[in-house]
This record gives sequence, C-alpha cells and structure tokens, in this order.
Amino acid sequence: MRIFKATAAAAMFTTGALMLAGCSDKADAQAASANAAPVADGAPYVLQGTQVWSVPDPVSGRNYQVFVSLPTGYDADPGRRYPTLYVTDADYAFPIIRQIARRVNLEGPVVQDFILVGLSYAQGDSGADSRRRDYTPTPNGPRNSAGSVHGGGAAYQAYLKAEVLPFIEQKFRADPAQRVLLGHSYGGLLGAQILFSDPAMFSGYVLGSPSLWYDKRHMLGVEADYARAHEDLKAQVFMYVGGYEVPGPDRRNTSSADLVADMKTLQSNLLSRRYPGLTVSSIVLEGEDHLTVAPVGFTRALEAVLPAR
Repeated sequence: MRIFKATAAAAMFTTGALMLAGCSDKADAQAASANAAPVADGAPYVLQGTQVWSVPDPVSGRNYQVFVSLPTGYDADPGRRYPTLYVTDADYAFPIIRQIARRVNLEGPVVQDFILVGLSYAQGDSGADSRRRDYTPTPNGPRNSAGSVHGGGAAYQAYLKAEVLPFIEQKFRADPAQRVLLGHSYGGLLGAQILFSDPAMFSGYVLGSPSLWYDKRHMLGVEADYARAHEDLKAQVFMYVGGYEVPGPDRRNTSSADLVADMKTLQSNLLSRRYPGLTVSSIVLEGEDHLTVAPVGFTRALEAVLPAR
C-alpha cells in the first residue's frame, strides 16, 4: 500500500463551503491563534486542525485523498480509541459535518467524539465524473449522463476496504468495531451497496436521500438477493430524505423519482426480514429538497448513530 502525505498546498481547501468551519469554542480559538502562521492577504482559507493524506488505489492507478479531523482532546488521552465516521462527497460534506459535530456539543454532549474521515474524489476527475463512476453499482446510468462512466462501485468498495480503512486504523486510534459510513444521494446508493454485499465493513450506515431509483431500482433487488441468502444483517441503519423529494409541481420537487417512497419501501423490506442484528430507522424532513436536506440530515444522522453516552 503506497501512502504519502500530501503537500501543504494540497491541504488548502477553497474558501466556499469551508468559511463555515471556524473554531468551536474559546480554547480552540486560542490554540488556533497561537499556532497559526501569518497568512498573506488573499490566501486560501485553511481549515485549522485538519489533515489531508493521499491514499492511492494501486488497482486503478487513481489517486484519492482523505481528509481527517481528530476530536478535541485526541492528544490528551493517548489510550482512547474513537468511533470513525467516513463520509462520501467530502469536498462539501467534510467541513459541514465537522462543524455540526462541534456546534451541537457546545452546551453539553449530544454526539460522541469521533474521528471524521472525508472520502474525496479521484484527482484529475471532476466531482461529477468521479462520483458517477465510483458510487454506482451498474453501468446503466441515467439518460442525462449517458456520456459518463458508471458502475465502478464494487471496485471503489474494494479500494476502501483494502487501502483506506487499514490506512486510517494504522495511523490513528480508530476503533475498527465502530465504523460508520455516511453517504448522500449517489453516496447513499454506495452505502446500500456495501450494506448488502459486505455489511461488516461498517457497523453503521447513514443512507441520505439514497438514489434507490438508479437502474430501475437495482438496489432493491440486491437487498432481496441478500435476504434470500442470509438470516441476519448486523448493522445500524439510519435513512433520511427531504419532503420535496417526490414528483410534483414545485420547482423543488424531483422530476420523476420518488425518493420518499423508495426509502420507505427499503425500510419496510428490511423490517420484514426480522434480522436479529439489525436496527433501522428513518425520517422525512419536511420543507427540504435534495440539496437543502443534507445539513439537517447530517445533524439527525449524528444524533442517531453516534449519540453521546
């Protein structure tokens, strides 16, 4: 496994979404201020307290980066191991989740301390092309992206298992028994694929607005195949979707797919299996669409899968 730390330049994120992610309390602010080097006017905003590491895929030859944020107090308690939350689409999701986790705990613990790992897109690819290839289970993509490559989900899953999980657990005090995967949209589709093919990869799965419509609801068939071959599914599953993610006349409605109905169908199917090791819950977040639901869904997901003890 070829691993190297990214350059300082690679560790700089663009200003857009990351302006949200300041220090969560006075101690953090003082530490950041004391340790920060002078920054030239107009320089990119750097998310303090985060790390960027390159973890290449030797099979595909692609290079991916992982973004890492360690919990406050990580260095002060060297014997402690932490749950780890892996999030897809890290370019936007990583800074948002990092700040949500800090903010909800300002007046007392609401969610556990955890290591946050952002799974970025393949370097050299656009985010859209990378996620269409890496997060989908079959090559049968929708007509509006027919020119893009789809169906690399199994290969990307193998890369995560062989390269990313070992890297994180060798380098950081991550508890292998407490891995959670959070994915939104195509990322939720990838989460479902892993859940029904190698569920032990993660102990918890957050399927946010999952694209279960993909390839004529292919993933619902995968779930049925799993059920025929197994008597248990040991995992905690939490799903969320926006109330506008149904066909309708409002511009915020989806054009054709009914993500609310698909999520409810998946939950009903899972509950009907009566797996002794499975817990599954979901929420429809009214007033939210496929884009606006993510921050609210992230918050509800953290409360559900990583509640403070």
